[in-house]
Amino acid sequence: MALAEALFAKLREAKARYDELTALLSQEGGVEGRRLPGILRERGALEKRVELLARLDELAKRREDAQAMLSDPEMAALAKEELAALEEDERNVDQEAVDALIAEEDDNRRKVIMEIRAGTGGDEASLFAADLFRLYQYYFDSQGWKYEVFDASPSDVGGFKEITLSVEGEGTWRKLRFESGGHRVQRVPATESQGRIHTSAATVAVLPEAEEVDLEINPGDLRIDTMRAGGAGGQHVNKTESAVRITHLPTGTMVVCMDEKSQHKNRARAMRVLRSRLYEAERARQAAERAAMRKTQIGTGDRNARIRTYNFPQNRLTDHRANENYSLEHVMAGKLEPVVVDLLALEREERINNL
Repeated sequence: MALAEALFAKLREAKARYDELTALLSQEGGVEGRRLPGILRERGALEKRVELLARLDELAKRREDAQAMLSDPEMAALAKEELAALEEDERNVDQEAVDALIAEEDDNRRKVIMEIRAGTGGDEASLFAADLFRLYQYYFDSQGWKYEVFDASPSDVGGFKEITLSVEGEGTWRKLRFESGGHRVQRVPATESQGRIHTSAATVAVLPEAEEVDLEINPGDLRIDTMRAGGAGGQHVNKTESAVRITHLPTGTMVVCMDEKSQHKNRARAMRVLRSRLYEAERARQAAERAAMRKTQIGTGDRNARIRTYNFPQNRLTDHRANENYSLEHVMAGKLEPVVVDLLALEREERINNL
């Protein structure tokens, strides 16, 4: 078979795990309620690999039979035709098998939490954070995704100190995860009278939105505080304690949400963000463990890494992971797809190398 034996072995490992989970679900008494969603999800994720293994086994049997017919003068011509047809079938299934093996469970998630924060650079950094938000709005619209702002902290100059939003749609996590990291901008601020180029930065974090089945949070581990929301005096949000701060005591992770007038809505939104942050931290921990076991560094979406530079004077966007340059004007108008396509190709290559 064209498929490397090591990859073939991984498919057999998946089949063994699939059979183990199937037996677990079939045992008398069933599975404990809280464990059931996770087991069903894991088993479902393995189905494609099990199907591909069966197809590869069938192709191997057909090849064996065809090769056996080569020694028969009356069947040799037919056997050669069969072997020629098998080569294309094997290539196609091999490619599907590689795609299935490098796929990760979170790849198909449809909901993400995005956090954009102004970094170094003062007012100019907050304006850049707002520019990034607009860029992403254009991109969301081009992809047909829905988004909802959870919380925003405007700056005095019309930018954002930080803004948190949820995004939902096909391919959101698969494409938007590449935005996690440090974004650096080089341009002449509107307030710069000497025409000097300034450098400022913003950070973006993209988290797969976790569901309750992904992560169980002990209510006893939470401290929930309510307060009056900040903002212009006299607004409704200032008259009641509608703002909510939730702290996860074991990790110190804290989320504040004050954008809604309803305390109940703010609390629900804060829990969605908290759950996603904790889930992402666990994903990063597991990824680090896998990287250590392989003794090779893999991409984990380190938010402190500078991933991209936006050079306005030269109309150039540089993605430092793809090591490619793009039209900054096009990207700022929401035409981010060429960058994403290059990063997906790079990620695919890395995943194959890490199998």
